[in-house]
Amino acid sequence: MEEKVYRSMGVIGACNLAVGIILMVVGVTCGILSIIGGAHLFKNQKKLTF
Repeated sequence: MEEKVYRSMGVIGACNLAVGIILMVVGVTCGILSIIGGAHLFKNQKKLTF
C-alpha cells in the first residue's frame, strides 16, 4: 500500500515540475513579446495619433 502512495507522489511531483517549466517558458515568451511590442510603439510614437 505504501508503495502506491510513494509512486503516486513521484508522478504528481513530476507533473508539477513539468507544469512549472511550461509556465516559466510561457512567462518569458510573453515578457519578450511585450518588450518587442513596446519597442515598436516607442519607435513609431511620432506616427501615432490619438
